[in-house]
Amino acid sequence: MSATAEPAPRLRDALRHVLLHLVTPLLMCLGMGLAYMGAFVTPEPNDMPIAVVGSGPQTQAFAQTVKDKAGDTLDVRTLADREQAVDALKSLDIAGAYVPDAKSPELIVATAGSDMSATAAQKIFTPVAARQGLPLKVTDVAPPVEDDPTGQGLFFLLVAVSIGSYASVAVLGAAGAGLRMRARAGLVVGVSFAVSLIGAALAGPVFHLVHQGLWGVWAMSWLYAAGILFIGIGLHTFLNRWTTLAMMVLFVMLNFTTSGGLFRPELQNGFFGSLHAFWNGAGFVEGIRSHLYFGGHGLAAHVWTLVGWLVLGLLIVAVAALRERRQRPATTPAPARHAAARGQEREAQEEEMEESVAV
Repeated sequence: MSATAEPAPRLRDALRHVLLHLVTPLLMCLGMGLAYMGAFVTPEPNDMPIAVVGSGPQTQAFAQTVKDKAGDTLDVRTLADREQAVDALKSLDIAGAYVPDAKSPELIVATAGSDMSATAAQKIFTPVAARQGLPLKVTDVAPPVEDDPTGQGLFFLLVAVSIGSYASVAVLGAAGAGLRMRARAGLVVGVSFAVSLIGAALAGPVFHLVHQGLWGVWAMSWLYAAGILFIGIGLHTFLNRWTTLAMMVLFVMLNFTTSGGLFRPELQNGFFGSLHAFWNGAGFVEGIRSHLYFGGHGLAAHVWTLVGWLVLGLLIVAVAALRERRQRPATTPAPARHAAARGQEREAQEEEMEESVAV
């Protein structure tokens, strides 16, 4: 007996189906515009911490004058000597330190922490020196490697590892829909390992962003990628084809903009700056910066941020596994199995299409 052909969909139903799938790219357009333009188009100091080096009433009066003129844009403090200023810069407590001098005023920065913040500090104090008729001497106490002169290569490493991770979620969620959650979780371990190796290879032997400490970069890449993948396959159980949009919001729109890879929080508004404190992309970028350039200062906190996101992913996967186990029927008649298989195939094709749009 020949199988009965499925009736062709009506035009109205076909258009409704297409329009429903257009919702995802349109929301991506809106979300990416709001996130990237909101975070990057008009970078301005927002309580940016800077220091004036020196002691005595004259230094205090000068620091207060700078603060009064800057208002809320600067958080001005005083440090007793140049050594304290260098320590504060290498601890990422300040964005720049101005050393007043009647003959040669100096600005101390650490561009490996943020080239943009160092540039902003230079724009603030260059006119101050100019009013004395003197050139401003700029000293960089923590420069990035020569192969990454702006220090922004770590941001693009974040982009590569993120895309490799969230793009794999749709494959594991759709193509791996017939697998039990335990099997998909095992695949996550392998995929995140592969993504981290690619990231380490790009950062090390390919583009030479990392001249030492490559194993630490690889380990943080694995933690970061595994967290994204576990969260993704867990969410897929609940969101299905909307998982791609959710992953874009979490790990592109909010993640790249708050990572500190281009602008640290002192150059962003309060919303993006506050997310920097606990978002996983910030943990990744700041953790690698600390590991490579600042002697591990603050590294433990950034690693714990990555671990926290990984634990969150494992919890979501555990809840998703319980739901799938409860929804799985004991036995399924053959016609129902065939219908379910066709439905899963259509869903996988639709998710693949939406993932292509996302990437």
